[in-house]
Amino acid sequence: MPQLSIYLDEETAALLEKAVSLSGTSVSKWVRKQIQRSLREDWPEGYFQLFGSVDDASFSEPEEPYQVNAAPRAEF
Repeated sequence: MPQLSIYLDEETAALLEKAVSLSGTSVSKWVRKQIQRSLREDWPEGYFQLFGSVDDASFSEPEEPYQVNAAPRAEF
């Protein structure tokens, strides 16, 4: 399996270590999963669970605007 070396600043390395610690996996496995996820041509995880989750008046289809004195369209 090919190997990859990367250089990280201290802040990014600390965030990586925290994420790896929370996931309970190795750094290599965590990074591999993140790369695979970002390269996958698929919908993001949980995308379809969002459908219908917003249930208030601010998220509704607007009415068709009324057009006053609309200019006639040219015929070809």
